[in-house]
Amino acid sequence: MDIETLRQKLIDLNEQSQNIILAAQGEERDLTEEENDKLEALDVEYKNTDRQIKNIERVQDQALQLTKGTGRISDPDEKVHDAVPHSNHAQRARFEILEPPEVKRNNGFRSFGEFAISVRNATRGSIDPRLLRNAPTTVSTEGVGADGGYAVPPDYRDAIMEEVLGEDSLLARTDQWTTKSNMIVVPADETTPWATSGGIQAYWTSENDQKTQSKVALKEKTLRLNKLTALIPVTEELQEDAASLDAYLRRRVPEKMNMKVNIAIVGGTGAGEPQGILNCGGKVQVSKESGQSADTIVFENITNMWSRMYGPWRRDAVWLINQDIEPQLLTMSFEGTSSSVPAYMPANGLSATPYATLMGRPVIPTQACETLGDAGDIIFANLKQYWTGMKTSGIRSDVSIHLWFDYDTVAYRFVMRVGGQCWWSAAIDPRDGSNSMGAFITLQART
Repeated sequence: MDIETLRQKLIDLNEQSQNIILAAQGEERDLTEEENDKLEALDVEYKNTDRQIKNIERVQDQALQLTKGTGRISDPDEKVHDAVPHSNHAQRARFEILEPPEVKRNNGFRSFGEFAISVRNATRGSIDPRLLRNAPTTVSTEGVGADGGYAVPPDYRDAIMEEVLGEDSLLARTDQWTTKSNMIVVPADETTPWATSGGIQAYWTSENDQKTQSKVALKEKTLRLNKLTALIPVTEELQEDAASLDAYLRRRVPEKMNMKVNIAIVGGTGAGEPQGILNCGGKVQVSKESGQSADTIVFENITNMWSRMYGPWRRDAVWLINQDIEPQLLTMSFEGTSSSVPAYMPANGLSATPYATLMGRPVIPTQACETLGDAGDIIFANLKQYWTGMKTSGIRSDVSIHLWFDYDTVAYRFVMRVGGQCWWSAAIDPRDGSNSMGAFITLQART
């Protein structure tokens, strides 16, 4: 196994051990004899795997030391008179080539394209020493090792992660957690401060009266991570165009992954992907107006959605919309004292930039929302009440020359582990009144 696989095995073994302990804790009991035996067996396997990793890393470090330059060997005061030095002079005249700092941090490569070309050349028997600096396994000197491909230099991984969490990403607006495992388990209190039963209670107590007892009411919330992947075969022609390859992988892969995550946050089913806002139990759907025409949004829809957002959550809420509804917003109005008043148009009309806010909260167009008239075309959401988890490693990037070896094609693989769900399993009942509240407000379909 390569180091990456062995490290993943360590995570999986630890996860199995945690699950055994969590199961016993959840049932409020001691570990059984069988569970103790299983934990001990997992511990032995964990230690053996960790030992393998350390042995492989030690051999890799040795290989790296052997490939480093030896510096200047010849005496700096020695004068060499031969125009063409003899073999011994040539040996003594070796220098270590010093790389600029920006090249060193990319393991010696000036661009992603230069790295890809070196990988391609390795399939033909010419191994670039720079590839050995970050190889996930011991690399065969013949360039056709059976242990796997070469890892992408770390600077490129960082650049990809920055783009995925950019300003257009809904993921960046959520309540983000990281984990080394494939799931996160936390206790949660879903009782309201005004609830008169269940959970912690406070009571007015007269002097010298016995105090009334209450206890906490916690639920266990579990978030499992899902795998999002991209597998990209790159032809020899594209590899030779270093600039195109670099721009393609830096731009297109993050864009595709970002869009997939956005769509899942809004409408994910929860089966093999995050559970989206439209499918969570805590969502509140506002009814359309009586007699409202199909494919329309009216001022009353906006005010009703605003009133159903729990008050303290409004300050961090945003409006998520499909761009199809923008003409509805720009022509929306309400009745003033003597004439209709524009609800969304800036004071100077179309000569000024639209406010891009409703009720003082930002309006964010996203293709993750449904088209005009469908449920989900406009959502008033506090995304801090949406829980997301990611692997601490972020996006894992690998390159392999073996998958399509006979086609002279390199496989680029990108893997991201992410999960998501709404924090609250049900809408909030008010202290007085009948209209429930929540962090995610949608509008009934108008078809």
